[in-house]
Amino acid sequence: MDRVGRVTTPSRTRRALDIACGLLALVVLSPLLAVLTLLVRVTSQGPALFRQQRVGEGGIAFTLYKFRSMRWRSDGPDVTTGADPRVTPLGRLIRRTSLDELPQLLNLVRGDMTLVGPRPETLGLARRYPAECRWVLSYRPGITGPVQLRSRELAAPPDGVRDPEAYYLDVLVPRRVALDAEFLAAPTLVRELGLVLRTVRRLAVPARMT
Repeated sequence: MDRVGRVTTPSRTRRALDIACGLLALVVLSPLLAVLTLLVRVTSQGPALFRQQRVGEGGIAFTLYKFRSMRWRSDGPDVTTGADPRVTPLGRLIRRTSLDELPQLLNLVRGDMTLVGPRPETLGLARRYPAECRWVLSYRPGITGPVQLRSRELAAPPDGVRDPEAYYLDVLVPRRVALDAEFLAAPTLVRELGLVLRTVRRLAVPARMT
């Protein structure tokens, strides 16, 4: 994908914080990461890690890592609804608790992502973004952020929508970009740490699943 807008590289202080937090989290969470790796491998066919090209800083693609939550080699739209048949039973659980996103700590250490920023978008959906929303693709995507903390309502269309991708692009993307714009207008370290702490609390005490 071509570059979109200006490049907005995080400062050296934020980059140092990204590396420190990423390495610390990988060490502390290594037992959980090992267990999840084993569970994904034994409950469905295929590798434990899912790799996909996403839009990074300045519109440059990078390889995103997640725990695989879908059936191996299952094709379908980039947008996933709650009732998507491609999602495995274990995948449904780790998606609801955001545990599938823990391997993104590798992206954090590598510099593909930062602690707080916009949610990384797929290449196919990014190409179809509304023109007024494409500016967000110039920013380095984040492990967490205001959009990620509201993923249950902003990550995917509700079940029963006739065209999930159209709903996502026309309804959800503008809402997501508005939230990102509010944070990116004043991305102070205090606000960033506040969002990180809220994310840690959410992972430690996940919301009751319905």
